[in-house]
Amino acid sequence: MKLEVVNIQGQKTGREVDLPEDIFGIEPNEHAIYLAAKQYLANQRQGTHKAKERNEIAGSTRKLKRQKGTGTARFGDIKNPLFRGGGRVFGPRPRNYGIKLNKKVRRLARKSVLSAKAASGDILVVEDFSFESPRTKEFVNILSNLQLADKKSVFVTTDFEKEVYLSSRNLKKCSVIRASDLSTYTVMNSNTLVLSEGAVEKIKETFAN
Repeated sequence: MKLEVVNIQGQKTGREVDLPEDIFGIEPNEHAIYLAAKQYLANQRQGTHKAKERNEIAGSTRKLKRQKGTGTARFGDIKNPLFRGGGRVFGPRPRNYGIKLNKKVRRLARKSVLSAKAASGDILVVEDFSFESPRTKEFVNILSNLQLADKKSVFVTTDFEKEVYLSSRNLKKCSVIRASDLSTYTVMNSNTLVLSEGAVEKIKETFAN
């Protein structure tokens, strides 16, 4: 599959890049995409929730009243879960929500989601660019030139471009990520995937290893 390369003004450069069929042209495996997205979202959870149980509440262990003869239910100490301020029964504890996924499944998921984007025509290749200093206004102009102002887009760069990243950081519908950090969920959650020429080569190297 070949795609034309455009510059940041949205004009054709006359060059083309070849997107390998074994990465951008396979039959998408929807279940692999689902598993990879599920793993990504699960890994975002902190899992630091915690509620104090009965043995962790500060309070006296004195028995409130005698066991029998009161005509009411029996009670133990003030830390009883039935009382206000008492411990919680089976409360949440810190845990790791991470999900293990085989390397081959993750690789298949990324190939599948890239192939789905290519099949729908939602991949755009731009020539490599950079900024001398962070300028959000210049990045907004690029989005306007590429007709991506109202779309959720992901720019994929070869390496970490600090000035480009800082220029896009305040934009709600746009994000910048380097090719080595590209995930299935990031691609799936975007309307348009914008690849730099160097990022295309980086993706080829990643799946070649």
